[in-house]
Amino acid sequence: MRRGITATALVATLALAATACGGDDESGGSKSSGELSGTVTWWDTSNVGSEDKVFKKIAEGFEKKHPKVDVKYVNVPFGEAQNKFKNAAQAGSGAPDVIRSEVAWTPEFADLGYLAPLDGTAALKDEGDFLKQAAASTKYKGKTYAVPQVIDSMGIFYNKKMFADAGVEPPAKIADLKTVAEKIKKKTGKTGLYLRGDDSYYFLSFLYGEGGDLVDADAKTVTVDNAAGVKAFGVVKDLVDSGTAKTDATDGWENMMQSFKNGDVAMMINGPWAVADTLTGKEFTDKANLGISTVPAGTAGQGAPQGGHNLGVYAGSKNLDASYAFVEYMTSVEAQAQTAGELNLLPTRTSAYSKKEAVDSEIVQFFKPVVETAVERPWIPETGSLFAPLNVEYTKVLTGQTTPDKAAKATGDSYRKLLKGWK
Repeated sequence: MRRGITATALVATLALAATACGGDDESGGSKSSGELSGTVTWWDTSNVGSEDKVFKKIAEGFEKKHPKVDVKYVNVPFGEAQNKFKNAAQAGSGAPDVIRSEVAWTPEFADLGYLAPLDGTAALKDEGDFLKQAAASTKYKGKTYAVPQVIDSMGIFYNKKMFADAGVEPPAKIADLKTVAEKIKKKTGKTGLYLRGDDSYYFLSFLYGEGGDLVDADAKTVTVDNAAGVKAFGVVKDLVDSGTAKTDATDGWENMMQSFKNGDVAMMINGPWAVADTLTGKEFTDKANLGISTVPAGTAGQGAPQGGHNLGVYAGSKNLDASYAFVEYMTSVEAQAQTAGELNLLPTRTSAYSKKEAVDSEIVQFFKPVVETAVERPWIPETGSLFAPLNVEYTKVLTGQTTPDKAAKATGDSYRKLLKGWK
């Protein structure tokens, strides 16, 4: 915690210095003539080869609107971005003006003092238009520190042809999932499901489906190791042990995507961010072959996690005015409609759903009711850190290195060390 306090003071000093310089500092940022200028460095964490091209193109549109502003686009691998930004912000050197933050990172960055408050700035244009659940992740201690860019959740992606060959329908419950997988194996020789084993975000739907959660933030209580948590670990273990699902302990994303795109498995659990990549696979040269259904329900019901990305402005930016304007542009109705049309990503603005691009996207229309009922994670600074210990135990369960009850206990013990004073 001491490290966070020190960093907060450092960044606050940088922010004040930037304000004192006006917009006319060494970075060239200026609004003295009423026209934005200078450089805005943006760290984009979207998928390379699909999403990044579209987001870069949209950013270039901002430059056309503001010809004196140079947007320096940098694609930073998602898995590296969180720590890379924290290290740069703490050092006071090398941080971008704007960062695309996974929703769980926003309260952490805000707590450390690395993000500029956006209330009353140009970044928050038409704030009331944002979906309530999307805006929730941008708030911390009564202030707004980011603007929601996309919102998402998860579903079952399935190969319609393989399902037709096996004579099965999308599974509504975990028990159905096992039955469907058995029929697919018998009819086609293929494994039913690829269950990503190196990223515990893919475990959340099973945890929620058994009525569990990671923590109860209001009660400051760790809940991952209660009976529901143990049961959820048992559910995923059984899926692998029974042959319903295959998994890998490393390189899970690539293995999952290739297995599904090449027709080695009939199903995978994924979100709208994976659609563009999925459609490049040989099994989906006919886009109509991709089916999407809700994640199968557990004994307590159906649950899928709320995800998404926000745009935050670095508190130490030397070009705050242009950065605010850039965030507003990238989260505008027009920009969100474009990403819905080209990438099937879900808008965070209510009005964007009435745009033709969103209306015509079957993926957007499918996921819209899903995100409306998705389970929110706790918006606390430590949320992003809850996955590291969970990843370890989740992988160990799936690979037979530990039992569900031991995994739940170990995760709970790690959480109580991380969350000082929690039960």
